[in-house]
Amino acid sequence: MAAHSPEQLNQDVLRPLVRTSWRFYLTGGILGSIVLAALAAFIYQVYAGIGVSGLDRPVFWGFYITNFVFWIGISHAGTLISAILRLTDARWRRPVTRCAEAITVFALVIGGMFPIIHLGRPYLFFWLFPYPSERGIWPNFHSPLLWDAFAISTYLTGSSIFLYLPTIPDFALVRDKAKGWRRKFYGFLSLGWTGTPRQWHRLEMAMRIMAVVILPVAVSVHTIVSWDFAMAPVPMWHSTVFGPYFVAGAIFSGIAALIIAMAILRKAFHLEEYLTPFHFDKLGKLLLLMSLVWGYFIVAERLTVWYGNESPEMAVYWSTQQGRFTHLFWFMVFCNLVIPFIILSIKQFRNSITGPVIASTTVVIGMWIERFLIIVPPLERKYLPYSWGTYRPTWVEITITAGTFAAMALLYMIFSKLVPMISVWEMKLGWRQEAESPQLVTSEARLTGAVPSADLPAPEN
Repeated sequence: MAAHSPEQLNQDVLRPLVRTSWRFYLTGGILGSIVLAALAAFIYQVYAGIGVSGLDRPVFWGFYITNFVFWIGISHAGTLISAILRLTDARWRRPVTRCAEAITVFALVIGGMFPIIHLGRPYLFFWLFPYPSERGIWPNFHSPLLWDAFAISTYLTGSSIFLYLPTIPDFALVRDKAKGWRRKFYGFLSLGWTGTPRQWHRLEMAMRIMAVVILPVAVSVHTIVSWDFAMAPVPMWHSTVFGPYFVAGAIFSGIAALIIAMAILRKAFHLEEYLTPFHFDKLGKLLLLMSLVWGYFIVAERLTVWYGNESPEMAVYWSTQQGRFTHLFWFMVFCNLVIPFIILSIKQFRNSITGPVIASTTVVIGMWIERFLIIVPPLERKYLPYSWGTYRPTWVEITITAGTFAAMALLYMIFSKLVPMISVWEMKLGWRQEAESPQLVTSEARLTGAVPSADLPAPEN
């Protein structure tokens, strides 16, 4: 049997759905305990009031809004990467797209909770919705926070559809091979899929339409998040560069999260034949590019503030360059620019799995710090010195923050036990296309697993 035969592909990709090791339950138990601790901290905050957090005058945004911006940024891994690769028909995308699309949905769910967690009375969150009111009270449509509610709900709906559509044929595959409750469960999810030409045509058309629609939605979402800051009269927030700056940072952190997720799935589910060093090399190049773009925006932001030399903004500027947040700032630069540039610009490091994973880990850490530095220093140093203050997070905020990272990993684990993490039908479709046109088979296609090299003739020169 060829290393990449359809039978072997079915066996390798569907194995995690039917076999569960003790490591899965142990890891799930640890992550679940952290999530429960975060839930307990949130219940305590609701009972005791928002004062148990570190939020106080003048810093009313802290860890919670930092996490909100961070997770909304991570969500760009799926839609932007997967949609662009689908529209450009990049052959190497096939084993990668589902890993990315799942990150989008779960990161949006987690990020979307933080505006509610941040509320002093979270049980009144429904006031954001324009429901009929006898008193004629409606949400303030001029508020960027309300724009967030509409943008994130639209983005979550579109991303969920974008994730679900390409899983339908794979659900049908699992249905045909399963028995008992699994057969009924996946039969329901497959929506009666039989693989007729008419169904394939409709699926392809729906995926292309969603790929086109989801791109502007993804860009607009993080632009609207940036408006939460740019619309406020706070030093170093009132900037026209925040829109592209936030979108670039979102793509940057999203690619890093995708690389880490792929490495974990590759190791845990023994998918080395499909998630190859070639894929990490491609994503590593994208990560290097976005690292340089991020570095440009950091320099542009600091340069314009320094050149303007306005005293309120300079107070914030010096607090990050030589003051209280100096170490965090330069550690952020080290994580987001220096380490990725050193590792990913060298081909030998980039072609390995370890190199991109190390760079991605530092980027995820650095991007969370970047979100923190965007939010807290300007709020500590507002325009008038008498309104200055200091923010320090409490154990409640730290516990909830840790719980969100655990929740992301736990949701991803559960998803990987229910859905094939590599799109089986897309892999087979690529193989068939290459088999019908052997002259298109290249060494790149072989490296990505797009074709079973033992089954196809060598290309002609």
